[in-house]
Parts: sequence; C-alpha cells; structure tokens
Amino acid sequence: MTAYAVGQITIKDPVKWQDYRSKLPGTLPPWGGELVLRGTRAKALDGEQRHTDIVVIRFPDLDSVVSWHDSPAYQALVPLRKEAAEVDLIRYEADS
Repeated sequence: MTAYAVGQITIKDPVKWQDYRSKLPGTLPPWGGELVLRGTRAKALDGEQRHTDIVVIRFPDLDSVVSWHDSPAYQALVPLRKEAAEVDLIRYEADS
C-alpha cells in the first residue's frame, strides 16, 4: 500500500536548506520515491501549525520509506538537514 514521508519544516539557514533540497531528489529513485509537494504555509485555517514549510514524498510501501530514510545516500544528507532546518519527518500509510 502507498506510503508517504511528510516533513514539517522550519528553515534556520536558507542557503544550507537550498543545498539540502537540491540533493534530496537524487536519493529517491532507488526506493521508488516521488516528490509530491513542497509548500510554504499561507495561513492556518484551523488550529496551529508550528512549522512554516512542508514536503510530501510518495513511496510504494512503508518498507520503502524506511529503506530510503536509512540508506547511506539519505543519511549522508541528515547532518546538512539538521544544520539547515528543524524537521519533523513522519511516515504515513495511505488508507486506500
């Protein structure tokens, strides 16, 4: 069943964040990952959202999300990501 990695993001260093963003897509193909959405919050319609940005990446299944996240290619980017932004990265499984 389709799964998603959703990152809720607050950027700390725009230059480093742009560097990270440019490198991320290259880590996705071996796991069937596809960038679905990169966005910036325009307005919270209800409730609160502490982060300003979001990314949604689609994968064929939950195992692919974990394999991508744990891969050497992605793990090599994690230190840059942590310098560039605060990120809550969450794995979701689609209901249908």
